[in-house]
Amino acid sequence: SPENEVLAVNYLLEQIRAIERESTDAHKISVDIQRPTGSFSIDFLGGFTSYYANITNVIVKLDPRNGAEYAVLSNCHFDSVPNTPGASDDAVSCAVMLEILSTLSKSSEPLQHAVIFLFNGAEENILQASHGFITQHEWAKSIRAFINLEAAGVGGKELVFQTGPENPWLVQAYVVAAKHPFASVVAQEIFQSGIIPADTDFRIYRDFGNVPGMFSEDMSMCILQPFIFITRRLFCSSLCEGDNILAVLKYLATSDKLAKSFEYRHGNVVFFDVLGLFVVAYPARVGTIMNYITAATAFLYLSKKLLQPKTRGKSTIHNLKNFFTAFGLTLISWVCTLVTVLIVAVFVSVIGRSLSWYTHFYVSVFLYGTAAVAKLVLVHTLAKKFFYKNTNEQYLGDTFFDASLMIWSLALAMITRMGLCSAFICMLWVAFPLLAKLMIHKEFSQKGATMKFVTMYMLGMFVPYLYMMYLSWTVFEMFTPIMGRSGSEILPDVVLAGFIVVITMILSSYFINFIYLVKSTKTTLITLTTVFVVTLILVCSGIFFPYSSDVANPKPKRVFLQHTSRRFHDLGGNVVKSDSGIWINGFDYNGISHITPHVPEINDTIRTPCEEQAPFCGLPWILPVHFMFRKNWYLPATEIFPKSPIHFKVLSKELMPWNSVRLSFELSGPSHMSLYVRPHEGSALSKWSLGDGTPVASLGGDYFVFYSHGLQATPWHFWVELTAPEKHPDGIVSLAIAAHYFFGEDQKSPQLYALLERFPNWTFSSGWSCTYDLFVF
Repeated sequence: SPENEVLAVNYLLEQIRAIERESTDAHKISVDIQRPTGSFSIDFLGGFTSYYANITNVIVKLDPRNGAEYAVLSNCHFDSVPNTPGASDDAVSCAVMLEILSTLSKSSEPLQHAVIFLFNGAEENILQASHGFITQHEWAKSIRAFINLEAAGVGGKELVFQTGPENPWLVQAYVVAAKHPFASVVAQEIFQSGIIPADTDFRIYRDFGNVPGMFSEDMSMCILQPFIFITRRLFCSSLCEGDNILAVLKYLATSDKLAKSFEYRHGNVVFFDVLGLFVVAYPARVGTIMNYITAATAFLYLSKKLLQPKTRGKSTIHNLKNFFTAFGLTLISWVCTLVTVLIVAVFVSVIGRSLSWYTHFYVSVFLYGTAAVAKLVLVHTLAKKFFYKNTNEQYLGDTFFDASLMIWSLALAMITRMGLCSAFICMLWVAFPLLAKLMIHKEFSQKGATMKFVTMYMLGMFVPYLYMMYLSWTVFEMFTPIMGRSGSEILPDVVLAGFIVVITMILSSYFINFIYLVKSTKTTLITLTTVFVVTLILVCSGIFFPYSSDVANPKPKRVFLQHTSRRFHDLGGNVVKSDSGIWINGFDYNGISHITPHVPEINDTIRTPCEEQAPFCGLPWILPVHFMFRKNWYLPATEIFPKSPIHFKVLSKELMPWNSVRLSFELSGPSHMSLYVRPHEGSALSKWSLGDGTPVASLGGDYFVFYSHGLQATPWHFWVELTAPEKHPDGIVSLAIAAHYFFGEDQKSPQLYALLERFPNWTFSSGWSCTYDLFVF
């Protein structure tokens, strides 16, 4: 848009020129405006190909006066999601970078290496501008490390999400330099697993530039107030990010290791902060040794205890039998708890009360947390009453402690074997309880030392429990807002309930034995059950409304609306079907059930049918996320006539060797368009002019191309090559184009604007106009 391509760029240039005027003689500042064109394929959101033309990058290079051969890159993006101001994502990071540029340029202390500040203008177009820079700009060749600044919220400390790959020295730089550390290899491995539906420029620099780096969401602001993905509101605490990035950048720009960064790729690193006070970091190979030694020590302790029993009257076989019975009962209790709580979560979802905890997080604890604890206590209480009638209670407590230790030791060995750095958590849950047990030097059976035993026991558990609760809260804060934009196919209550059950199992693992030590659990069970039942009744009544428009703590429902005109053409180019409507997608599992009372015409009678013969069901997806949003709605509306319609024509049809056909096209239209390709039965898409020339299919088998251009761009020329059968009376390929009007006079029709005005204030509704044309060749 002009705001992005002109106003934002001019503002950045003004600020940079002002900084340049105040810089010292120790540095020199170079500025470049890059407008790259290119394409690439990426296996994100089901897999697709991206093509960009004449997008904008603003690049600043801060050199020592005598120049430098190598550089460190700092990256932010100044574009925003359509129809949003993008203050937190990612203008605040760009503001931080400007301030760091100003601070470094005023310093009389020269840098050893250059610092490149990339203000990229097309990240929300799925990482296009960073690709244009790292693959095409001359300065990119000098970069040996980078820091990517991102945001997914509106406040809190930034979290180092990713580092590397395989560059422990980068983590060490953060450990040494960062003033407000907040980092976890757990977050890195969760992000890399793909379960979070998001990606950043970190991936582009890593995969296409082969440059090691640090990702700050990768250092993000998603911890305290993460429910608004794009917002005007910022919290001053977020600006501690500036202190960290300035310190780390200075460290890297004066480091001897930067020049030889490729020589330091020698394995991964385990890293985690301790309550935000400091960071613990050590090489993964050291962690592997520590983990195996810890697991082996636990196995030796257990084998000695079980095979050489000191308990009077207890044989080895008797001990082994009781031990494995306790082991099995612990696992059975976990399975029963998980199944029970998931059944509750499914029930809540089926009756339409999903996300009741979205605004009131304590509801999830009172509902699923109490159910999980109650089920665990009930299973072991029943086992104690009916299975262990005449067994010594202290002996049982000791046996169940050993069973939990065995489970954690096995988990430690297996997760370490899988190569996951997060195994350090299991190491904590083996090492500290085992150490506490060895320090006590008493069996549960000894009398008169109960208080001393409990005190020592609790002290031994303090470290793993404190860290696990700290980590659980961090993960909870990350995942809760994601459930508000996870699509219509994932049951968010099931995900959250599963997470709470896992946390409950972990935190209770070394306290199950107390169930066998206390005289009665009746009061505990009654209390937990009462809290659960009352909460369930309140949730079913609908008293906990999921969404909120509270200015201080907003929890909105996201809804996207597209006023669409569709035309379907046959092989002869004739329009065989056309319609117009407002296509509606709710971003969470609740769909539009909460909106219907406010806008009655949006209800399940207008559910969208799938056009089976057309790629992506004949709908104008801006991204290939159809597998996440199978429930959508199509409200009939008047036809739209954009003042800047698309122009699409076939340039040539060529017969190629090996029974192939090459179709060449020319396309022009608005700044954002989607191209969908579906080869007909018997045909196959073998080559095209995009990416590296090899077509990449999206989930489901169709091909998706995301196209965007700056304010000025020549028509897009591309070709596709298909192998085809000798006889193809119905054509060999269906090709569709959706044109998205995100700004300007074509953005919103009067009908769309009027509909958006009727949405309640607890929604974040984004709307635009688009056209969809399907052709057969």
